[in-house]
Amino acid sequence: MKQLLDSCEETSHAFVLPLALRDRVSACDPSAIDAELARIQSQIDERAFELYGFDKADRKALFGQADVGASLDSEDDDEEDSEAAVPVTDALLSWAIGVAFGRFDWRLASRERHAPSASEPFDPLPAKSPGMLPAGAEPFHLFNGILVDDQGHPHDLVHLVEEVLLRVDVVVPDDIRRWLQRDFFAFHLQRYSKSRRKAPIYWPLATTSGSYTLWIYYPSLSSQTLYTAINDFIEPKLKQVGADVSDLRNKGAARSRDDEKQFEVLQAFELELIELRDSLLKLAPTYKPNHDDGVPINAAPLWSLFRHKSWQKVLKDTWAKLEKGGYDWAQLAINYWSERVREKCQTDKSLAIAHGLEDLYVEPETKQKKARGKKKAGGDE
Repeated sequence: MKQLLDSCEETSHAFVLPLALRDRVSACDPSAIDAELARIQSQIDERAFELYGFDKADRKALFGQADVGASLDSEDDDEEDSEAAVPVTDALLSWAIGVAFGRFDWRLASRERHAPSASEPFDPLPAKSPGMLPAGAEPFHLFNGILVDDQGHPHDLVHLVEEVLLRVDVVVPDDIRRWLQRDFFAFHLQRYSKSRRKAPIYWPLATTSGSYTLWIYYPSLSSQTLYTAINDFIEPKLKQVGADVSDLRNKGAARSRDDEKQFEVLQAFELELIELRDSLLKLAPTYKPNHDDGVPINAAPLWSLFRHKSWQKVLKDTWAKLEKGGYDWAQLAINYWSERVREKCQTDKSLAIAHGLEDLYVEPETKQKKARGKKKAGGDE
């Protein structure tokens, strides 16, 4: 039953489909499952109390109330409620974004593919959850690791999400673009964070105002990603916007009031795009991400391009620690501060091994202990 509940959670190894679509594969009623789990927990508690000879007075003395089972059930309910509190529509849209990025398989929802049978408790964890796109399967949309928030663009993320929902016969919600711009990343960051580990996989790199956003798919991130963003997205967009600005500029005094407003908006947009392009051009030559370093370290050099304030702060702090040598085990560190890291490898064997530079490590000389004579009983040596 716990596995069935997890089959609606996209970060779980048991994920199949979001709750809004889960019954396309088999029935799943979270509230009924919660109630049954609470009943089983109550039975376990009662049996344990019987085995240990706890009567009501003992329970009250130990737990401060007559029915500890009710307390445990309540705590379990609170935990389950926190999971169930995920908005159904947000979870659905997050799944559709995953389909657009080639992460999840829409065919489970369209019944074109059957979900694999549930695993047994002691089976090894699968490399992919059942809801993910199987290796070798054709993705919903072919792309190069970057989608964009740009209406009319062939890789427009909002249009792709709408296409996914239509493919699986779901009514398309209004204002998906507004939700994507304002709410999605905060929701995604919360869902893909646990304890101190934060690992968002959809990265929004945006202009200062957020009027133009490139969505980078972290599993596809490489040293060429920033060049792709510049050449395939920003430069063509700049060319388009520049042409529109020129057309309005050439109108001169014939510009209407609406033209004037549009002229100002486009000029500001053009400047933001130039700023974004120049930032990426500055970063691209030295940016060599390595997935073994983890999400925050790989994203740290790009901290200024994220608009989500708390995430930006995490990345800015991570970058500051990288600069000070706090993460010199990371592959990214040796790309930026090679001399410092190589020098450390001479005295730190684990660091040398991490970077494949064992030949730099110098074993310290073993100090020989001086022989000491034993004292005689009379105090003479």
